[in-house]
Amino acid sequence: MNEWPEGWSGDDRGSRYGNGSANPQPESARVMRQVRRGPAAPPQSAGVPQQPSYVSGQGHGDYTNARQSGYDSGYSSGQVYGAPGGPGGTGGPGDGFPQGARPAPDWRRRIKWTAITLGIVLVVTSVSTYFWADSKLRREVDLSKVIDRPEQGDGTNYLIVGSDSREGLTAADKKELHTGSAEGKRTDSMMILHVGSSGDTLISLPRDSDVEIPTYVGSESGKTFKGTGRHTKLNAAYAEDGPTLLVRTIEYNTGLHIDHYVEIGFAGFANIVDAVGGVDITIDKAFKDKYSGADFKAGKQTLNGEEALAFVRTRHAFAASDLQRTKNQQKFLAALAHQVATPSTILNPFKFYPVMGAGLDSLIVDKDMGLYDLGSMFFAMKGVNGGDGVSMNMPISGSTGGNLVWDKTKVKQLVNELNNDEKVTVTSD
Repeated sequence: MNEWPEGWSGDDRGSRYGNGSANPQPESARVMRQVRRGPAAPPQSAGVPQQPSYVSGQGHGDYTNARQSGYDSGYSSGQVYGAPGGPGGTGGPGDGFPQGARPAPDWRRRIKWTAITLGIVLVVTSVSTYFWADSKLRREVDLSKVIDRPEQGDGTNYLIVGSDSREGLTAADKKELHTGSAEGKRTDSMMILHVGSSGDTLISLPRDSDVEIPTYVGSESGKTFKGTGRHTKLNAAYAEDGPTLLVRTIEYNTGLHIDHYVEIGFAGFANIVDAVGGVDITIDKAFKDKYSGADFKAGKQTLNGEEALAFVRTRHAFAASDLQRTKNQQKFLAALAHQVATPSTILNPFKFYPVMGAGLDSLIVDKDMGLYDLGSMFFAMKGVNGGDGVSMNMPISGSTGGNLVWDKTKVKQLVNELNNDEKVTVTSD
């Protein structure tokens, strides 16, 4: 059986082009059997697929008839099946684009998905950072142990304490930072920061303030210690029974409710300053102090951790030692808060995370303290530094036995203004 198209034979195909023929001209057009896409033929039998009908002819006439009947074999367009430009291919007549061309990028779609991706990354990073930071807070102070507390007023009151704790310092660190090697810890600085709608107020409590130790419950023993009217320096309350007695003593002697407690030691303070890259501050007058290691010239300068610690601890270089020191402490802490809260720190992960890590590892707070409360405190201190609030010492009327006596009339007025969240008009002069 001859399997070649009509007119061909397996052995006698003549001298045709493509079969080793010497003839330089291609053979003439030959008509192949075509599949007609016209009316369907009657069904042959039930269940048997319809077969295409074929036509054949000679010369160009049959090709013309096939085109007129609605059939296009694809040969006339140069279309190759399975290749670009044909069915299953791209970049040609088969898909509606010019040969070799690519569709224009859909920038709106790309921008939308890029924005969605960035949003997801931002949310995940923010949530992860929050839980990481929250887990590092040292919530070690239980203010529920404080008894006979005054009523809570408007606004929020933070008690900020700088202790002389040497926790985490090696012998070399103690020598470098001029901290000494005393055991235990005492309060080197105490401040009340009031955050309210009428402006923020930062009040320093001199550590030599004369106060009465009231009845209190021991933080460790749970035993009640009756007040005897005993007067002592304010920092002695902390040394006697820690943060809860300090809060109890301040509330008893002022009538001001303390909402949150924040404490930082020597090492933590120096680490935060170094992590933020130093703190810019202007020193009004040059001074030296061999006890704290201070040796400063007047003018604007950037203090590292060691220098900053010496600056806030110095008191022997001043005539009014404790009062001047509290002013320096206020000035520096406000400058530190300002530096921490700047975009160059917050938006720079290589600076933000080290600062957060150093701060959170060093701070001791009350059990109800949250990250929002901590952030509110720092931004309020930044506002005080920028002139949006009031910075002052507790009003002093004199001294007794080396202790500074508060002006009771002014203190009462000050506390009343804070409790009612009014603008503070009391001065410490």
